[in-house]
Amino acid sequence: MGEVTCPGDKSISQRAVMIGSLLNADIKITGFLNGEDPISTANALNKIGSSIAIEGTEVNIKKRVDPFTSSDGLVDLGNSGTGMRLMMGLVSGLGLDAILVGDESLSKRPMLRVANPLNEMGASVTCEEGMPPVNISPGQITNNFLYEMPIASAQVKSSIILAALAANKKVSVIEKSPTRDHTERMIRYFEGDIESKEHNSGNIITYNPSELSSKPSYEVVGDFSSAAFMIVAGLIARDSRILVKNVGMNPTRSGLLHVLKSMGGKISIKNTATICNEEVADILVESSDLHGVDVKGDIIPIIIDEIPILSIAASFAKGTTLIKDAAELRVKESDRLAAISDGLLKINIDHELFDDGIKINGSDKDIDDLVEIDSHGDHRIAMSFLIASLRSKNGIRVKDCKNIFTSFPTFLSSMKELGLSINEQT
Repeated sequence: MGEVTCPGDKSISQRAVMIGSLLNADIKITGFLNGEDPISTANALNKIGSSIAIEGTEVNIKKRVDPFTSSDGLVDLGNSGTGMRLMMGLVSGLGLDAILVGDESLSKRPMLRVANPLNEMGASVTCEEGMPPVNISPGQITNNFLYEMPIASAQVKSSIILAALAANKKVSVIEKSPTRDHTERMIRYFEGDIESKEHNSGNIITYNPSELSSKPSYEVVGDFSSAAFMIVAGLIARDSRILVKNVGMNPTRSGLLHVLKSMGGKISIKNTATICNEEVADILVESSDLHGVDVKGDIIPIIIDEIPILSIAASFAKGTTLIKDAAELRVKESDRLAAISDGLLKINIDHELFDDGIKINGSDKDIDDLVEIDSHGDHRIAMSFLIASLRSKNGIRVKDCKNIFTSFPTFLSSMKELGLSINEQT
């Protein structure tokens, strides 16, 4: 049986350096994802006065001598959409001047979904044609702001909450469907006053001004989105049995497990625990005869990042898998629906593409030909089709894989530990 340890959670790592900086105390963060996105976020925080030092998977934040300050240069978030959107809220709440920029991919991603509610809240945020660069000027964050999100987005929700946290104001956010709640859990871990109540089919989250209590350390649990690649690898590979250790099991993140189990996946949960207010466990996966299912509605927001690898599982499942209500995939690092379709076409998987989803007619047959896949500069597309090579007789070549290091820097070594042969070419 193969064993592999899941790397630290990207979303939690980025929130930990943000909230850790707001604590203004010495704190050690362990299990940090030493990938390009969290590093970009930490560097951005240092540009406004934080003191963050990264050594591998350990981060040390030092208590500031001086207050946060406006940046005297561009604040570069690289490829990190989470970093930019959350920084928009944090910088607005602190009342600073800053210009947030990103790489070519991030510069094409929509930011008005965050800028508009922040401006309604009293911030001063502008972005040309709704995309980066994002210009932030000092505003006046209002108290008792209430915002009902038109789309399910943890990034929008978290940005608004971080603005209120930094400005010490009360805020309430209504989400129509539950989204990942790492921000709420982390604030609660540091003894902040935040509550979430059921509201229709979603939640209403209220943050009340409160002083967070500093703690000497914070441990980041494993990233479920990274574990998803290893889980699907174990399901579709022939004669496979693997244990993925230290996987974050937050219910707002681990919805893919329910989908894969409904497809017939042999998945067992072991050694459950709670670390820093986040559930964690080991996951045992065995080769499985999968079958197609319908995936739509309220579960989509909590599996949105896992849909590319779910599409690979569906490709090797008997019958049809229908994925709907996933138009959000059109505005990720790539148009992920189009990128999935392009890759499935190359590996000869029958499918139909829709504006908000895809229908995949799976097969238990292996891929005969050596094919070349374009990752479209998207880490999740690249990793998904590398996993598909487990069912290829002659291999799959994926172009432009440097993007993998934004979210899963140990992907290649982890896959090799599980027996997947991946050769890097420059």
